[in-house]
Amino acid sequence: QVQLVDSGGGLVQPGGSLRLSCAASGSISSINAMGWYRQAPGKEREWVATITSGGSPTYAEFVKGRFTISRDNAKSTVYLQMTNMKSEDTAVYYCNADVRNFYATSLRYWGQGTQVTVSS
Repeated sequence: QVQLVDSGGGLVQPGGSLRLSCAASGSISSINAMGWYRQAPGKEREWVATITSGGSPTYAEFVKGRFTISRDNAKSTVYLQMTNMKSEDTAVYYCNADVRNFYATSLRYWGQGTQVTVSS
């Protein structure tokens, strides 16, 4: 069994910053890509950013230059540093990880979500 626990959400003013964390634990042999999605009220879940096991990031256009994804492989943790935040960044943020277990099976796991609200 694998668990992802994401945290760090909260209320921030426009132009402010916030850092999300997501730690994976359980029956993990290795982790390939890790990433973040978000879902705003009344909207579909959308991809935000992904980082490979080697540390190469990719971003959705709407967060380029504002958000930075990183990971600590020793801690099985992925981070999302968000800066210059906008009201449209308000959403529940979900982390995910492509995990290979000790039976060589790879599955994508999700965190429970953390609420981010950008408002003055």
